[in-house]
Parts: sequence; structure tokens; C-alpha cells
Amino acid sequence: MIEMPKRIWIEMHSNDAGESDSCDVIVEIENSKIYTSVFITVPYLQRQMELSYTVSKQFPDALPVRYAVLETPHVVVENLERDTIEDTIDNLMILDMFESVFTQVTEDETTRTTTTGKRATTEVAAAVISDVLVVEG
Repeated sequence: MIEMPKRIWIEMHSNDAGESDSCDVIVEIENSKIYTSVFITVPYLQRQMELSYTVSKQFPDALPVRYAVLETPHVVVENLERDTIEDTIDNLMILDMFESVFTQVTEDETTRTTTTGKRATTEVAAAVISDVLVVEG
């Protein structure tokens, strides 16, 4: 049986122009487990590519090139509207891909939550949840 989201918190991040092109998403599923991930849009990727280009121009041995490296899983979506995020989460759960892009929050800092060793603690999640900007639909 597929566990469905019970609650979803969304914390928007603004770029230098004051526009939101990325956000942290925290999901509590029916069994009370909490997961977190990052959602981004194409403009976020473009901004990261431009930043890498600008930085590479400052180093004499580096070739100026536009690229983006995403160290942790990111979910790329068309927009950051609540419906888009919720529908994406539902699809990820139905397609059994949810845990490959979301990190489970654990009680113990040393507990591995995935085969790649990603982890988050309840203290981190509690702080984010208490300060999060919840997007209303």
C-alpha cells in the first residue's frame, strides 16, 4: 500500500531579483515519517550555470564554461506553485521514486537514511518547519 502525504511544508528561496526559483519541501506521510527535498525551476539551473561561468572566468587556468552541478537530489519542476509540487510528490510516490529524491529525517544523526548515506535530523526538520513559509494554494 502506498503511503500518501499527510502534510507538506514549503519554504521558498528568493534569488537576487527577489523571484522564487527554488524551495525546500518537507513532507510528513501517513505513517508520521518526515522527508525533505529541494525543488527547483529551469531559471534556477540557468542562474547556477551563469554563476559557474562568472566564477570560472576569475581563475587563470579555468576555461569559462556554463554548467551546473547538483550535489544532492533536486526535483526540477515547471513552477513552484503548490499544486505542481503536490502533484509531483504524488507522482513520485505512485512511481516508487519518492525515496530516491527525498531524504528521510531521522532521530539519530548517525543513522543512514538511504544507500547513498543522505541524512537529516529531527532537530533540523523541526527548525525548518517552525520557520518555514507555507505556500497557500
